[in-house]
Order: sequence, then C-alpha cells, then structure tokens
Amino acid sequence: MIAFIEAFAGFMWGPWLLLLLLGTGSWLTIRLRGIQFRYLYYALRLTFSKEKEGKGDISHFGSLMTALAATVGIGNIAGVSTAVALGGPGAIFWMWITGLVGMATKYSESFLAVKFRRINDQGKISGGPMYYLGEGLKIKWLGICFAMFGAFAAFGIGNMVQANTTAIALGNSTGLNSFTIGIFLATLTGLVIIGGIKRIAEVSSILVPFMVAIYFLGALIVILNHIDQLGSGIKLIFEHAFTGTAATGGFAGATLANGIRYGVARGLFSNESGMGSAPIVAAAAKTNHPCKQALVSMTGTFLDTLIVCSITAMVISVTGAWTSGETGVALTTQAFSAGLPGIWGKLLVTIGTITFAFSTILAWEYYGEKCFEYLFRGKYISLYQYSWVAFLFIGTQIKLEVVWNLSDVMNALMAIPNLIGLVFLSKVLVQETGLYERNILEGSINKYD
Repeated sequence: MIAFIEAFAGFMWGPWLLLLLLGTGSWLTIRLRGIQFRYLYYALRLTFSKEKEGKGDISHFGSLMTALAATVGIGNIAGVSTAVALGGPGAIFWMWITGLVGMATKYSESFLAVKFRRINDQGKISGGPMYYLGEGLKIKWLGICFAMFGAFAAFGIGNMVQANTTAIALGNSTGLNSFTIGIFLATLTGLVIIGGIKRIAEVSSILVPFMVAIYFLGALIVILNHIDQLGSGIKLIFEHAFTGTAATGGFAGATLANGIRYGVARGLFSNESGMGSAPIVAAAAKTNHPCKQALVSMTGTFLDTLIVCSITAMVISVTGAWTSGETGVALTTQAFSAGLPGIWGKLLVTIGTITFAFSTILAWEYYGEKCFEYLFRGKYISLYQYSWVAFLFIGTQIKLEVVWNLSDVMNALMAIPNLIGLVFLSKVLVQETGLYERNILEGSINKYD
C-alpha cells in the first residue's frame, strides 16, 4: 500500500500536471494581456490601502498575509534547495518562470473566489473554488470534490507535515522531547484558531512580515559577505537554465529536463498557484470589486517565489553550497552557515523553519475548515477544529512518509477541478477585468479606495 501511494503520488505530480498548471497560467497571461506585468506596482500599492466600502471579514493586507502564511513555508527553505540539488542552478530560472505565469493564475482564482462568494448562516464570508465551481460553473459535484480533497489535504500539507517539521527543528535546537513540543504546539494553535479568520489574519499580519524580514536580512548578510561571487552566481542560473549542469564537487549533475522539472515542480509547490487554496482566504477580504482583491492576491506569488525563493537560491549559489551534495533543509543550513558567523546560520534556518511551519498551520486550518463547511453546510465546525488540534499532536509523534505522499495526491486532486473552473469561467474573468481597467482609465473608480 505504501509503495502504491508513493507511485500514485509520483504519477499525479508527473509532467502532465506540471504542464497543465504551467499551460493554464500561460494561457491566462495571454488572455489577460500580461496583467501581472502591467499592474504589479498598482497591486502592491493596493495591498496597503484601506477599503472604505464593500463586504468582507478582513482587510486586503490581512488576506494577503494569511495567504502568504500558507505559501511562505518549508517550500522556500527546503523546496528551493531541493530544486537546486536535483536540477542544478538552472532550476531557479524555471522557478522564476513558474512564478511569473503563476501570478496570472493567482489573480484569476482570487477574482472568481470574490465574484462568487457567499455569506454563511453566521454572517461570515465563505468562498473559494468549491463555490465558483458549484455556482459559477454550475457543476455542483465538482465543487464537492474540491471541498473533499481540500478538507483532507489540509490535514497533511498544512497540519501533520508542518507539526512534524516543527518538532524536529525544535527538538534539535532545544533538546525538548516530541511530546512536550506536541502539547505546546497544539495548545498555541487552538488559542489562535478559536478566534476564527480575524484572529488568524491578525497573527499572520504580525508573524509573516517579521519572519520574512529576519530571513531576508540574514540572506542579505550572506550575499554581501560573498558579493564577489554574486555576478557568477546569477550567471550560473542563466547558463544552466538551457544546458543542464555537469557534475562538480558533490553535485551529481543534472540534465536540462531535470532542471525544468524540479524548477517548475518546486515553484508550484511553493506558491500554490492553481491549487485553489489561496482563493479561499481571498474571498474573506473586505473589497468592493473582485479585481481589487485579485490584484492583491497576485502579489503573494510575486513575494513568495520571486523574492523569498530567490534570496534562498542566491545564498545557495554564491556560497557554492549547491556543489556539496546536500539537499533540503541541510543544504540551506550549510549555505547560511557559510555566510553567517558561529551558530547564527543554523539558528536562522531553524527559526525560519519553525515560524514558517506555524504560520502554514494557521492558514491551512482556515482552508480546510471552509472546505468542511461547504460539505456539511456549516455544521460540526467545532469538531473539525478539535480534530485539527489533535492531529497536530499526532504529527509530532510519528514518521510521515505516507502522509507526505497522501498530501501530494490530495493537492493534485485539488488542482484539477480548480483548473477546469479557471478555464471555463475565463470569459467572465476577462470581461470584468477589461471593464475594471476602463473604469480606472476613465476615473470612475478611485484606484486605492
């Protein structure tokens, strides 16, 4: 059974799905006339604006920070280093390409989430792929499938995997046993999620900027300490993007196909564009037009892949750590340790791993809860929350090879119905985006209000 699940996960995340995700993003980029390039500055400005009108539970900024809490995580530390270790420095170029086209995907799914969102029986906003599949596309069973996959996937990628990573990182750095860590993590998470999306957004709005700033500062110090290697490090990425990478040092070598494969796969794993998770929290944002929140959500992919992933890649490249033969967190730790004195490199990666994992736990609880709410029409929510806390504790106690593979399967199954919705609802998306742009040009819509 374990071998079957592993093989099935490998098939689900094979070239066909990566091409489907990348192809959908490219197609949407063309249909929206490169909106991610034309409106990036405007979208970043809009992120910090205060919406005076419109329905919603949280601000533009709170929504973006909650989405980033889910995406800025282990993928930025371990995912990037794994891409380089298996695909060579050229994999980073393909990760950038994935991020650029993924911005159009993120814009599109967030637009549809706000467009078809609903107010539930408690007066709170609910939205996401399950709603635009069920009510926009009028295929109810497809929405149910997405919600089912999302509710289950959350317990893997957003719960036990993150809890296990936190337990290992904390255990190695402090010597605490997994039981103590499990109780602490479950209690802390329970105190946050009981306050709903508003408290999750409040915590994310503090935690995400803090952890990204600290991580960015540490990376900048490493890069400045190896500034003479920066030019050659960037050159490596572009040279190997189209040629593959020869064996050197402990690096076993990589073909061009491997560079593309791991760059695209890890880029999509990191920013989650097309998976359908981020639109769930985008729907909760207070906004008077779907395009506004869609533009804000789009910046999440830019910040995650083109900023945070890039600085990790630069650290690994300029320090030469990519030739060591290490992979995952071990490679990132080695790279930071080469540029920071004493234990600071290891400490920075450890703190980053723990805070990134905890923020992911909070965001994915909301994603899973909303999928569960859709399936059971708002009933038994407290049961889902209690189960979430219990499985966090379990995740700190067990080995997770099977959970990783099951999560991969469920995440792939989430992406398929979501991409169907994006393609078949693109006409609505393009028409309303065009109208919004015309209204901005004519001055009938105030840009930042």
